[in-house]
Amino acid sequence: MAGSAPQQHSAQQGGQCPGETRNAATAAWTVRDAVIDFARRVGMTSIFANPGSTELPMFRDFPADFRYVLGLQEAVVVGMADGYAQATGNAALVNLHSAAGVGNAMGNIFTAFRNRTPLVVTAGQQARSILPFDPFLAATQATELPKPYVKWSIEPARAQDVPLAIARAYAIAMQEPRGPVFVSIPVDDWDQPAAPVPPRALAHTTRPEPAMMARIGALLDACKRPAFVVGGAVDRADAAEDVVQLAERHRARVFVAPMTGRCSFPETHRLFAGFLPAMRERIVELLDGHDAIFVFGAPAFTYHVEGHGPHVPPGAELCQLIDDPGVAAWTPEGLIAVGNVRLGVQDLLARPAPCERELPAPRALPPRALPPAAAGERMSVAFALQTLAEVRDPHGIVVEEAPSARPVMQAYLPMARAGTFLTMDSGGLGYGMPAAVGVALARPGERVTALIGDGSSMYSIQAIWSAVQMKLPITFVILNNTRYAALQDFAPVFGFGKEDPVQGTDLPGLDFVTLAAGMGCAGVRVSEAAQLAGALRAALGASGPALVEIVVA
Repeated sequence: MAGSAPQQHSAQQGGQCPGETRNAATAAWTVRDAVIDFARRVGMTSIFANPGSTELPMFRDFPADFRYVLGLQEAVVVGMADGYAQATGNAALVNLHSAAGVGNAMGNIFTAFRNRTPLVVTAGQQARSILPFDPFLAATQATELPKPYVKWSIEPARAQDVPLAIARAYAIAMQEPRGPVFVSIPVDDWDQPAAPVPPRALAHTTRPEPAMMARIGALLDACKRPAFVVGGAVDRADAAEDVVQLAERHRARVFVAPMTGRCSFPETHRLFAGFLPAMRERIVELLDGHDAIFVFGAPAFTYHVEGHGPHVPPGAELCQLIDDPGVAAWTPEGLIAVGNVRLGVQDLLARPAPCERELPAPRALPPRALPPAAAGERMSVAFALQTLAEVRDPHGIVVEEAPSARPVMQAYLPMARAGTFLTMDSGGLGYGMPAAVGVALARPGERVTALIGDGSSMYSIQAIWSAVQMKLPITFVILNNTRYAALQDFAPVFGFGKEDPVQGTDLPGLDFVTLAAGMGCAGVRVSEAAQLAGALRAALGASGPALVEIVVA
């Protein structure tokens, strides 16, 4: 699921569209014609949408080579598009209803912004002629609603400007750091005359400044005990293999940055050292003993709770390679290079090999999880995920949204290669189930495992319906602990005593097998540890979507 090589998605936008019978030189094009032509040229032929009245003219005479991907709620629509865009490495085209539809989608637009996912989000607007009268379903200040979680937002001044606005939006979405953009389009614009978008080619990546990369290279060559910290931009740039080669050259221990949404280094590799928590003091503790800390494709560092003291261990020097100048601007200290991660790592690999260092000791593996000792006891999350790891294809794709189980997953469900794991960088719920649908659409023939918490699943469970309608090979694994466990586990940080109740965090009475059946998806509920492996094998071997609800402690 790694992003494409930096040059692969430069927008080659020339030529007549396939099957196009209209001669642009002699016949009038409409806005719809020009937008469809441009979207076809840049590969945005899947439109993720939930229909509304102000969007209907966009879809009249819908082209046969395009695909309309229906979501039953706007958050589902954006989540599916996000998973699809991350799996293909190209921007996805989204169509939402005006005002309320965009509002419904905002949680996953925020997640797409944090994920650095390229999305061209369009939304309908009422006809220009009645906008002065505040009509029903009009979006007041439409461009302001999705801010600040889009890179660019516009409602073109004229109908004729819409195709160029879409072209500009695509370029901005694809430019690193990638992200969502927003275009509001009045309903009466689609049938207005417009010229096709002229052909052009645009590179979407920049090379880090050579002098700064040389300074970072010199620091790495001179240090004695380096540590690497990898983030999602490594996978987005398709740089994981290069990072593995660089880590092996420098004998560096490799950690995953806090709150990282993608797998950027094989977690079964000897140099893999584990995951950093989003706590300043714990990060410093785990990195202690290293004299150089090199952060690739991630902030240095993302924190979740207030902390104190230094950001890196005393005596350690920090350096960073990041595709986002905004993140670079607040990096607290050290050497910072801005640009495409893969190009920067390749520059470091082009340097002469440093003196060979001693291999660091491998990290200790967790003890084997055991089934319940007594009949009727719930199995542990560790046992459930260890069983899933044993029966699934180790190279298969996992989309996860089970925040309370994530530390256990990191110990008992390792990802064997980069590009096989996806979750949200934002912490916002409602992303995982639709993202799994988008990934499955982008990777036909590959089975996707959606590992979802019981609380998380209820934010966008409509995604199961989309998976059923498209017969996608997705295994939904629901970990049901009947509570918002992440909040209960986090409560002591904010002064709750061990026995203090946390209001609103219990979730009794949810039946995910029945919910799935109501949308046409077969499912099974497993509460006995001895039945789990067989149930998972059956669901992983199904031809279409299947659900396994696991009752855990």
